[in-house]
Amino acid sequence: MLLTITTTYSPATDLGYLLHKNPARLQSLEIAGGQAHIFYPEATAERCTAALLLDLDPVGLVRGRTGSSGDGFALEQYVNDRPYVASSFLSAALSKAFGTAMNGTCKDRPNLPEQALPLEVKVAVVSAPGPDWPRRLFEPLGYEVQIETTPLDPTMPEWGDSRYYTLHLRHERLRLQDVLTHLYVLLPVLDNDKHYYVGENEAEKLLRKGADWLPRHPERDFITRRYLRYLAAYVNPTLKQLLKDEEGAEPTQEAEPVDASTITAPVTADTVAADSPEPKLSLHDQRLQQVADEIYQLGPKRVLDLGCGEGKLLRLLLRQPKIEFILGMDVSHQALSRAAQRLHLDEMPPRQRARLELIQGSLLYRDERLTGFDAAALVEVIEHLDENRLAALEEVVFGQARPAHVFVTSPNADYNQLFEKLNAGEFRHTDHRFEWTRAEFAAWAAGVAERHGYQLRLESMGEEVEGVGAPSQMAVFESEKS
Repeated sequence: MLLTITTTYSPATDLGYLLHKNPARLQSLEIAGGQAHIFYPEATAERCTAALLLDLDPVGLVRGRTGSSGDGFALEQYVNDRPYVASSFLSAALSKAFGTAMNGTCKDRPNLPEQALPLEVKVAVVSAPGPDWPRRLFEPLGYEVQIETTPLDPTMPEWGDSRYYTLHLRHERLRLQDVLTHLYVLLPVLDNDKHYYVGENEAEKLLRKGADWLPRHPERDFITRRYLRYLAAYVNPTLKQLLKDEEGAEPTQEAEPVDASTITAPVTADTVAADSPEPKLSLHDQRLQQVADEIYQLGPKRVLDLGCGEGKLLRLLLRQPKIEFILGMDVSHQALSRAAQRLHLDEMPPRQRARLELIQGSLLYRDERLTGFDAAALVEVIEHLDENRLAALEEVVFGQARPAHVFVTSPNADYNQLFEKLNAGEFRHTDHRFEWTRAEFAAWAAGVAERHGYQLRLESMGEEVEGVGAPSQMAVFESEKS
């Protein structure tokens, strides 16, 4: 599975800054089912190419799997196209390898992500319903599309072509983060399969990743249905929201999407009907409300929302009149822009507007803007960082900023076994770097509290199941000096 990205922008080696990957060395990452390798076949001032190569283990892909896979013929689990066809595996690898670039962040050259570049993309093997579909998906986004067919057997031309293609995309002027986002969404759509559990988190992800282009795409319905695997409980509300966005409806009217951890019981295509009733309050909403209620009980004046995303917790906090000032911080400019839109910052009365500030920043670097707060919330944030970077987050939040109270939530890995389509060792979300059991989370939280002088309380989030606990977990830290 091979994808290359080439630019002739001058100097072309700026591609290395954008991707946060040094052209001078090979880098490898562990992914579900194998490894991803990032390297540069060419890197000059005139032309630079970055390559992402996935090396998947066919046996590893099916080890421990149960269900109907393999019923088609005896070796179907082991003889298939998954190791080499561009699919959700490649999307997950793009997110892990180039996630910072996809978010439009470049520490060394902060203005570079907004630069429109000449870009060429090649995907070595693409599965599609037909040769016209790559064009129907990418041409409306401004790409020049070329398709190379693949014969079933070059020595037997009479057998004709296979359903696999080599995809070439070219755009004269486009931001790299837009290209990565388009590939992230559309490659699994062409392949029409997902290697991980599809829950409401996929609907949220599609709305987020497609916010700037999907509502106006002529194949919007096709993309949405295939991306969400035809699950009506997710497809219908997502299409409804996309139509609202297209018509300019108030963003606050939209249904709140959630991630795979947000359902209180596993959902499959067999258990969801097209006319399903409105779901009860999701775990995601319960989680936000539980954190907001904890903050309300404290009655703080100054509150931090760290990793505020698109502003759902901020909206709840703004309803608490005792809070005089709220600071929302996120690493993603796009998420902050979306939060500003959803919260109608431009339309807020001056007094209300003065209560809220949105800033871009990273929890891995000391930031004086984060000091002097009574409470801070990190809702489903820590699992998006590599475990070896948690020490930096700990120092920034608990060592330097030192809010009087800190609320940290994270998925409970013990609960994952209840998700039917989540294979052993897989995470609920492709952006997660880890998911901890209750014991692992408690041990980490206890260490943080001891090192920085906080008292600790652990809480469950969502309905508890005997033996595995609740879907999410929360650590409540209270400074011993408060």
